[in-house]
Amino acid sequence: MNIIFKNRKLENECLNPKITTRRYGIKMSLKIKQRIVEIKAADTVEQLVEFSIGRCHPLRGSRTGENAVDLVHPFRMVFTKVNSVSRTVCIIEIVDYH
Repeated sequence: MNIIFKNRKLENECLNPKITTRRYGIKMSLKIKQRIVEIKAADTVEQLVEFSIGRCHPLRGSRTGENAVDLVHPFRMVFTKVNSVSRTVCIIEIVDYH
């Protein structure tokens, strides 16, 4: 799949190892990189959910339409499908929504 980001700041936080490590620490930085690689390798969001890659799961309630993968507990990487026909997701945030 292709990945886009909600904004440039989030893109830098996820793709620049120096910024990621400074912001989140080394353990979280490695996990973010791993999840991005897993998302890129998958064919669809449904495949991520079906095979529980990164414990990918759809969100409910006010976050219906969004999916999340686990990072370092309690943080999650939240993303949405850009549209139903493209193979593109938009990472919208890294957050502890619990």
